Amino acid sequence: MIRSHFLSFACLLAAPTILPAQGESPAPAGAAFVPDRVELVPLPDHQVRFQIDGLEVTRWHYDPKYPRPFFYPFNGPSGSTLTRMGHPGASDHDHHRSIWFAHHKVEGLNFWADGTGTAIRQKRWFHYRDGDREAVMASLLGWYDAEGAEILEQDLVAATLPLEGGEHLLELQITMRPAGGRETVRLDQTNFGFLAVRVAKTLSHRFGGGQLTNSEGLVGEKAIFGQTARWMDYSGPVAFPAEGDGDGPGRATATEGITYFDHPENPRHPTAWHVRSDGWMGAAFCLGEGYTITDDAPLTLRYLLHAHAGDYDAERAAAVAGDFARRRGFEIDKAGVRRLDEKTVAGE
Repeated sequence: MIRSHFLSFACLLAAPTILPAQGESPAPAGAAFVPDRVELVPLPDHQVRFQIDGLEVTRWHYDPKYPRPFFYPFNGPSGSTLTRMGHPGASDHDHHRSIWFAHHKVEGLNFWADGTGTAIRQKRWFHYRDGDREAVMASLLGWYDAEGAEILEQDLVAATLPLEGGEHLLELQITMRPAGGRETVRLDQTNFGFLAVRVAKTLSHRFGGGQLTNSEGLVGEKAIFGQTARWMDYSGPVAFPAEGDGDGPGRATATEGITYFDHPENPRHPTAWHVRSDGWMGAAFCLGEGYTITDDAPLTLRYLLHAHAGDYDAERAAAVAGDFARRRGFEIDKAGVRRLDEKTVAGE
């Protein structure tokens, strides 16, 4: 159950007006049923598939055999994944699981690395909602120390939105609040946390043919590391199956990428970034200094990942960023999860 004080705070963050839940109207009698274009499919082994027009674009993994949940794969327009598990050149980076949430220093505890005894667990799911414009998953996660005591509680809302040409968006909203009777939780200064992305080997600059570019036009790890930016892009070549010449399956290549956006309403926007030429990027919320989350003031952050075709396009990224800035966030209550409608909130 979501605590009442969180709901009040989330409502204040989202908008001054709360809309009634949008009910699902049954199809007219005799009408053929048409599946929603964007769907969530719960699977065995603690997984949820996000699909558009029947094709998987990403998958949520929350099996407790892993130290923390993650999304994998994150497919580009070609159908090939734009992310990977682990570092392509270092065997001690198994904690790099595609797209994941973590933090290096929470009350002095390391939730970033494996083998520390800490764990992030999905406690329950609130709601799955399919639709023609987006599919939305809302879940509740807990952050636990080595003794099993809960330190943080995290609400996660993940939405997939289709775009033209096989492109798509993964919109993420997290709300963090103290757990276990705590009134505050301290996040210490660190480069690591909250949302991290390990791109496919071929997209990396060091191991593939990719390139890092930020919203300010800076290129490469040396120029970008530690700098603030509204978004970050990693683009490069990917391979995918193609029609063969009769002697077997064929193979083709294309340029695709991920643009990672920081929402302008996030605290500390534009965020500082931790990036590596080996294929890693993350919004470093606590890079400059720590942060205290209180029982009365939870921390809500919104991020967006755009799986796009072609090289990085600054004008296209600016347009996607503008749409993201105008799009309302999500609210969770007993009726489910919903997005506030901009026109209604504006009084139109």
